[in-house]
Amino acid sequence: MTGNRFPFNIPAFRHGINLDLPTPVTFFVGENGSGKSTLLEALAEICGFNPEGGNRDHYREAREDRSELAQALRLSWMPKMTEGFFMRAESFYNFASYLDSVSNFMAYGGKSLHQQSHGESFLALFQHRFEHGLYILDEPEAALSPQRQLAFLRIIHELEVPRHAQFLIATHSPILLAYPGATLYQFEEEGIREVDYHETDHYLITKEFLNGPERILGYLFADEDDN
Repeated sequence: MTGNRFPFNIPAFRHGINLDLPTPVTFFVGENGSGKSTLLEALAEICGFNPEGGNRDHYREAREDRSELAQALRLSWMPKMTEGFFMRAESFYNFASYLDSVSNFMAYGGKSLHQQSHGESFLALFQHRFEHGLYILDEPEAALSPQRQLAFLRIIHELEVPRHAQFLIATHSPILLAYPGATLYQFEEEGIREVDYHETDHYLITKEFLNGPERILGYLFADEDDN
């Protein structure tokens, strides 16, 4: 899987993609543009989810309609996934509008997602639609306060411990990344490698900032003449 065109020219993909998912919760981490969301979208397509977000009810049947990356990848698992959901923070508004158009928000807590705050609508999805299956989530923390990120971790725990669900999550949140026992893959110039939570830039930068925000901000805003 090589090439000079997108997405095969993304540095993390240049040497191929060969990932094991040994734990029920897997996180993709890395800088913006590192390929996390691109890979998640391709995986969602292969699993039969609409790449714009949703469940298998929005399946695009024709294989040739899949992205080039989705056509190049091969998945294997046991047992085969039949249920789940793909959530993209950036297209969640469109998904909520679709639910309103078909009057299908009763399964999401009985209230239109548009009549809730962004964070409330995200949690409504997580609480009412996450049961058994595979959940592929692209930056679910985008609308969640730190407190609600903790509530989301509880939802993951309630589904993951009895082995009811598997989660693949791309995130920048050091709170979510701390989930116990999760596998973390970092997307880098050299490829994709498994890392420990405490190795991630998300943890290291957040820790350094919280330990001395005045020092970090002073350095960040210093005039060149002061250096």
